[in-house]
Amino acid sequence: MAHRFSRRSFVIGLPLVLAACQSKKQASIEAGLRPLADGTPDYASAYAPVRDGGFSLPAIDYQSFDPKYLRQTVYYSGRYPAGTIVVDPKNKFLYLVQQGGWAIRYGIGVGRAGFAWNGDAVIRFKREWPKWFPPDEMIERDPSLEKYRDGQEGGPRNPIGARGLYLWQGNKDTLYRIHSTNQPSSIGTNASSGCIRMWHQDIIDLYDRVDLGTKVIVLG
Repeated sequence: MAHRFSRRSFVIGLPLVLAACQSKKQASIEAGLRPLADGTPDYASAYAPVRDGGFSLPAIDYQSFDPKYLRQTVYYSGRYPAGTIVVDPKNKFLYLVQQGGWAIRYGIGVGRAGFAWNGDAVIRFKREWPKWFPPDEMIERDPSLEKYRDGQEGGPRNPIGARGLYLWQGNKDTLYRIHSTNQPSSIGTNASSGCIRMWHQDIIDLYDRVDLGTKVIVLG
């Protein structure tokens, strides 16, 4: 009798196990991640070295970071519609809202105290390997940047990195960017001069998912 009960429990529970596995696999796929056999994301491939735009980008040592900062699909109960980018500087997350109460979540680095910006904006421009133009205020703080007043050419040493998403309010440039970084250890920290920074591999993924005019909410 005990044997039959155990077998029955296994049969009843099996669909739940299979559903959980399927859910994990689907979540990985939705985040642009190849799932492993157990449904967990194949981060070794997602954060492997990348050749992009003629430049070689190094692998991300993802195992040395808190796993919450790795790209993943999560439940999202916010009030914003699918397609919206929601930046949560306090918790160091960027969400791309999906249909059905889900979002793709990325780890980010954010501005140091006194440099942060918050509000609503839209993506007015998208650039691959963009030039970097330090603001006048930044050049005043650091005169060594004067040589880049007319722009630093795109490349792995450029602070904007592999991709840039430029946030505008109406006809005004907020000077606030979502971009990648050549300092991967800054993800999960307050380190940048106001902008949102991501790993190269993550900004490339996000860049391909969003269009011009995408609404961006940066929480206070």
